[in-house]
Amino acid sequence: MSKYAKGLIEGFYEKTLEDYGVRDFLVASLVGLDGVSSNQLRGSLKEKGIRLLVVKNALFVRALKRLKMDSAAELFVGPCAIVFGGESVVDVAKELVEWQKKLPALQLKGAYLDGTVLDPKQAAGLAKMPTLKELKGQVAGSILAAIGSVAAASVGPGSAVAGAVKGLVDKLEKQAA
Repeated sequence: MSKYAKGLIEGFYEKTLEDYGVRDFLVASLVGLDGVSSNQLRGSLKEKGIRLLVVKNALFVRALKRLKMDSAAELFVGPCAIVFGGESVVDVAKELVEWQKKLPALQLKGAYLDGTVLDPKQAAGLAKMPTLKELKGQVAGSILAAIGSVAAASVGPGSAVAGAVKGLVDKLEKQAA
């Protein structure tokens, strides 16, 4: 491959990572998948906003170095594809782990998350974490529970005072009559 062609491919990788704002991704091996399975996988991921890009390792590592993500270079040994997108890397991990059940040839090689390289077990462990939506729901639930507790605490003394005032009013009405 000519130096010019390699430069174009490196530029494409770099531009793709920048355009999609990729800071976290999983690395997978598709060796052993037939064309139909690969297309089904890609189509299913695309519906969920997840992209799968098979890369030429040396050229992709150079693009990573330019983007200051060069610690991920150790993941790129043998045939590799990067998988990114969705709401978070957890969504991507959940999808790939689910697809591994259907396509045993699909293998996770690791992940790059917040500047840290994860091994295959750690990358698969991301699938067990709550998604961004689930975390937002948990935070909202906690806030609502706290607000409910504060409201209940403030209503309790107020109703006691109101009951005492009503009792005093009733007593004074009886005395006046």
